[in-house]
Amino acid sequence: MALANAATAAAVSLHPLLFRPACVLRFGRRLRPLLLRATSSASTSSAPDFNITFAEPAPSKKASSPATSAQPLVPWIVRGEDGKPRLSTSPPPEVLQAIALAEAEAKKAAKKESLKGQKGAVAAAAAAASSASVKAKERRATPAAPPKFSKAARRFYNENIKETEPQRLAKVLAAAGVASRRTSEELIFQGKVTVNGSVCTSPQTKVDIAKDSIYVNGNRISKKLPPKLYFAVNKPKGYICSCGEESKSVVSLFSDYLKGWNKIQPGLPKPRLFTVGRLDVATTGLIIVTNDGEFAQKLAHPSSNVKKEYVVTIDGAVHKKHLIAISEGTKIDGVMCVPDLVEPLAETDTRKTRLKIVVHEGRNHEVRELVQNAGLKVYALKRVRLGRFRLPADLG
Repeated sequence: MALANAATAAAVSLHPLLFRPACVLRFGRRLRPLLLRATSSASTSSAPDFNITFAEPAPSKKASSPATSAQPLVPWIVRGEDGKPRLSTSPPPEVLQAIALAEAEAKKAAKKESLKGQKGAVAAAAAAASSASVKAKERRATPAAPPKFSKAARRFYNENIKETEPQRLAKVLAAAGVASRRTSEELIFQGKVTVNGSVCTSPQTKVDIAKDSIYVNGNRISKKLPPKLYFAVNKPKGYICSCGEESKSVVSLFSDYLKGWNKIQPGLPKPRLFTVGRLDVATTGLIIVTNDGEFAQKLAHPSSNVKKEYVVTIDGAVHKKHLIAISEGTKIDGVMCVPDLVEPLAETDTRKTRLKIVVHEGRNHEVRELVQNAGLKVYALKRVRLGRFRLPADLG
């Protein structure tokens, strides 16, 4: 009844309206939805009465005519100055102030985000324009890179086109199989080489074998160069690494192959084969035979640091002190040579010991000097690996 009287005092001057209270008292108790309806009597002097009932379910949101729809008001239950709750048609001042502050902060944040987005877009556009300008300058400053071709295209170019570019005369003679590069230079100095009918005495003269007419000792050089060849040979004992006409040279092992060259490669000049590096007469194992001078230079030069693996057979027993002495290295031609690896291998003969020694300098008699400096005697020496290529076990 006290709540009804308070509502009566607050709603005397209002027309009959539908109220939907949705407010919480300060002490935390939620009021159930109430339907407050004001009624008026026939006499104006009598005070209106209020009937309090539970609210009906909310009607569905359908379009209604303006005549039948009424704007609902939300009453607020606040505590008055006397400390008692009362019904009010407007929110308390502190609530209005809080709402105003929240709206102001939201607008401020939205404006800040908008400005930040605009600045970011401007900065991104400027950065993109600057990057495009820098890339354009770089493209104008640097020449265009050559297009990338497949392996087959590069191989065709190297075999059919690149060799026709102007090259030094001594290099052309060596590639054509006339002689080694040093011997070719001697032939040029001696005046035995003519280019287009004139004697040439400078090995640095640039010539094009496909266009120029080159003669050596009255014999014309073919317009085509032989293909590059690479052979892995299991060198037998007693053969020397020489390019001469010796009967027991490594190159002489290819005599039958070269005799049938015209049948294998008709129309192409016969290649001049030579060994890459050297092995002693008594040393056996892997050696490369080719006609590619640049490849041979890269493989054999000490600066390339190509590792070479040898198997050394020692006559007698090998102790720990011998292994230490070999690992410490020795001086060869005034240069200290230290092996990369010294390792004993499994024994099949108790009277002989096998060692695996890996070196990278490849100096003359390097492995033999290392073993003899340790006080051991070499019974047999075989090279089994050169770089990443290992001697096949089934290669005779």
